[in-house]
Amino acid sequence: MTGRAIARPARLELGREMLEFREFGESTQAQMTMPTSLGEELQNVFVLSLPRLICAAILGGLIGLDREIKHRPAGLRTNMFICIGAAMFTLLSRQLAIGATEAHTYIAAQIIPGIGFIGAGSILHYRKDLVSGLTSAATLFVVASVGMAVGGGLYLTAIFATALILLSLVVMGAIEQTFSIKLQVYTYEVSGQNPEEMTIEVNTILEAIHSMAQNLQTASTRTHVRMQFDVEGTRKEQGIILHKLQQSSVLQSATPLGPVQQE
Repeated sequence: MTGRAIARPARLELGREMLEFREFGESTQAQMTMPTSLGEELQNVFVLSLPRLICAAILGGLIGLDREIKHRPAGLRTNMFICIGAAMFTLLSRQLAIGATEAHTYIAAQIIPGIGFIGAGSILHYRKDLVSGLTSAATLFVVASVGMAVGGGLYLTAIFATALILLSLVVMGAIEQTFSIKLQVYTYEVSGQNPEEMTIEVNTILEAIHSMAQNLQTASTRTHVRMQFDVEGTRKEQGIILHKLQQSSVLQSATPLGPVQQE
């Protein structure tokens, strides 16, 4: 009984000494890792930070270039800045938390809700059946993950993810258009003399593909009446509509104004 009572305080004392030794080792490691002079700080910048930030700018710029070519709201600079910012916050999270066991994830963990806030701002709800910006918001989310991977030093993972993102944006987009998989909303402008006859003619043409004119607007000039409307359909159906509008004897002209942005 006495031996056990003596051995228990001894074990507690030994555990306390081991804990103090561990804390001393972590503080010593922090002092050795943190730059203590301007030269060491510059060395960290050129060896660690600068290559990762440049890599993040390149990878984010490649994805942003694809979005810029397609005239999306979140283009080259937006994707590049988000990728650089995510890499910078990841670097700061690791550098400012040297010597701590879990604190290095605190700053990086806040990138995800921050990007979610930005992505929500890029989604626009035009009408009850038309939402724009979903692909742009998803692109911003994955671009931030690429930046975090670069900031953490996972270059190959970031490069592979960038290639996969570009493949999805370019190839899958081309497949959707080629095989008319995705419905698109196009805006058309027609002109004529009588707005009632124009409306009847447009509805007759759209009846062939079981579609309806949306967001119909008319404006009168001194010589003719202009009418703009939106039509939802596949790429093949949009081609049929345009051909019939241009061949109509009631309409003086028919011009496609392009797709309504839905990505």
